[in-house]
Amino acid sequence: MASGAHLGFGPLLLRYVSLVLVASLRRVTAGRLSPAACDLFNGSWVYDESYPLYDSESCPFNRREFDCLRYGRPDKLYLKYRWSPNGCDLPRFDGRDLLRRWKGKKIMFVGDSLSLNQYDSLLCLLHAAVPNGKTSSTDTGTLKTVTFEDYNVSVMYYLSHYLVDIVREKIGRVLKLDSIQGGRVWLGADVLIFNTWHWWPTRGPSQPWDFIQDGNKILKDMDRNEAFSKALATWARWVDSNIYPATTQVFYQGISPSHYHGQDWGGSYRESCSGQRQPLNASTYPAGPLPEQAIVKNVLRTISKPVYLLDITLLSLLRKDAHPSKYNGVHFQNDCTHWCVAGLPDTWNQLMYAALVS
Repeated sequence: MASGAHLGFGPLLLRYVSLVLVASLRRVTAGRLSPAACDLFNGSWVYDESYPLYDSESCPFNRREFDCLRYGRPDKLYLKYRWSPNGCDLPRFDGRDLLRRWKGKKIMFVGDSLSLNQYDSLLCLLHAAVPNGKTSSTDTGTLKTVTFEDYNVSVMYYLSHYLVDIVREKIGRVLKLDSIQGGRVWLGADVLIFNTWHWWPTRGPSQPWDFIQDGNKILKDMDRNEAFSKALATWARWVDSNIYPATTQVFYQGISPSHYHGQDWGGSYRESCSGQRQPLNASTYPAGPLPEQAIVKNVLRTISKPVYLLDITLLSLLRKDAHPSKYNGVHFQNDCTHWCVAGLPDTWNQLMYAALVS
């Protein structure tokens, strides 16, 4: 393990919390704010009447894919749960404070639609804090930007299903495990939040590539977890080569789970997220951790630059109730992959806020 690998906060950096925002993000070792007292990513969900943190119907940025109440979800209990970490209280999200801290900065989410899920949640949280603030937006298809003009804060989403490149060549579309030309767009952001996994198992007509290039080898297919690991290692090298901690801070959004099979949480195989009304009343998930979690942590250990892991998997596994299911505006038959907004992604952003201010 490299001496500078970071999956949690290093105690030597605690003295710098009063410095600029970049320096205020402590190095990660298992994602703990204070290893002796608080584990942000292990805990339980508790009912809280003061939740949700905002009214989703008043948010102009909420996409129809995630806007469950607007598209007919009849219950609201899923909005009333607060994540309670072991040994501490999670700071309540303060959008005005975050906008002040981020004044003049560019914040970029890079990844698939789970990154978009968190991006939309953050926009709604910030809008709720300054509902009368002036905003502007642009959308090029690949890059979406909303700027909170009063603070000159730009929040962006860059679509990248795999982080590494897909290039159209004579043989067809090639997924290149060792190429990140798209990374040129990411340079210049002050905060980067990365994510990939959801598309790696995809097969059939939805698969957006025809071949995989692994070094000098062109393959029709390969073990998807192995491919994911190689691509993430390429991203890790990109971080070490391109990120300067004095100017840019990096988060990695952990693996976001799906809930299509009830047997995973102790129900029947025929059960899914549809009709679920409450989170699991547990501190562990019956089916155990996801294999991809270990891949992410192993790769992050190789990075010498500070990267904060938002280790959201366990707390999200417990939220079988928080998916849109059929209550979305794109007529998915049953979406047990994405999350309602307002809802669980607000907690992901609350955890990111805690990392920034603690």
